[in-house]
Amino acid sequence: MDRTEGKWIMDKDINILAIETSCDETSAAVVRNGREIRSNIIYSQIDVHKKFGGVVPEVASRKHLESINHVIDLSLAEAHIGFQDLDSIAVTYGPGLVGALLIGLTTAKALAYTLGLPLIGVNHIEGHICANYIEHKHLNPPFVCLIASGGHSHLVYVADFGEYEIMGMTRDDAAGEAFDKIARALGLGYPGGPLIDKIAKEGKANAIEFPRAYLEDGSYDFSFSGVKSAVLNYLNSSKMKGKKIDKEDVAASFQESIVDVLSDKLIAAAEEKNSSYAVLAGGVAANSRLREILTMKGKAKGIEILYPTPILCTDNAAMIGSAGYYHYIKGETSSLDINAIPNLAIK
Repeated sequence: MDRTEGKWIMDKDINILAIETSCDETSAAVVRNGREIRSNIIYSQIDVHKKFGGVVPEVASRKHLESINHVIDLSLAEAHIGFQDLDSIAVTYGPGLVGALLIGLTTAKALAYTLGLPLIGVNHIEGHICANYIEHKHLNPPFVCLIASGGHSHLVYVADFGEYEIMGMTRDDAAGEAFDKIARALGLGYPGGPLIDKIAKEGKANAIEFPRAYLEDGSYDFSFSGVKSAVLNYLNSSKMKGKKIDKEDVAASFQESIVDVLSDKLIAAAEEKNSSYAVLAGGVAANSRLREILTMKGKAKGIEILYPTPILCTDNAAMIGSAGYYHYIKGETSSLDINAIPNLAIK
């Protein structure tokens, strides 16, 4: 094994079976050399949880248990390989819903033990970052990455493969969580992010002035509880006054307040670190307005904006396989007594 221009060069191809069950997607993937998807099977539970308006942890765990073996079989079949062709098993062990995590982790442990393969526990947030290595073959550290999803809003400086500096994170509601809550208040349904994105295209982003929380000077932390409360107050006040509510304008104005803060902080962080790239990851990275605004701001600053295709923005096992590869080539494996950590921090 050798390293050239930020890349690790192996003597042979490395095939990793990856498993992701941190929330409501059961996913298994085979990833070769950290960058090539040979398969990426995702069983989504959205239709199951939609009637509840959000993810029910116990239901999610049961659905993972029902589907995980089948998803793994499909993943191997699509990759045209067998268990004997694998070099390692990678699995998400946090953060996430503890019951859901345990289904994937227990399955991965059983496979690793039975097959005599090394087990690699992967941080879910790190997985989102690594989705960009799959999408952008030229991307290598260092760079600054914004991970924005239903449970996380992180600004991370990626110093090297597997080496991270947290520049900022959410103090209350994550961006995706705020999208879900406002979508529910507008009667749009679940999940909220794509629905807000869709109807916002029909509204005016400057119709209603909602607050932007930039916090202290120089802070890269996020806080979206204030704008969430402002939107809810606006809706309640309008209803009490009998005022017509234009859902499209509310969605567009709310979305703009979120996008402004996310994009401004990512660009500022990239400038501080002299990073040529500002990278997006996580479910909110699929938001079309965020991509549009960041591309515009990045162009003005000479910073290239990178993000994965939508399927790699959502929870998926391919990103876990990519992250697992970079641990594998450095000999960083996990013992079979590794446990699920619901609030696992990236470091």
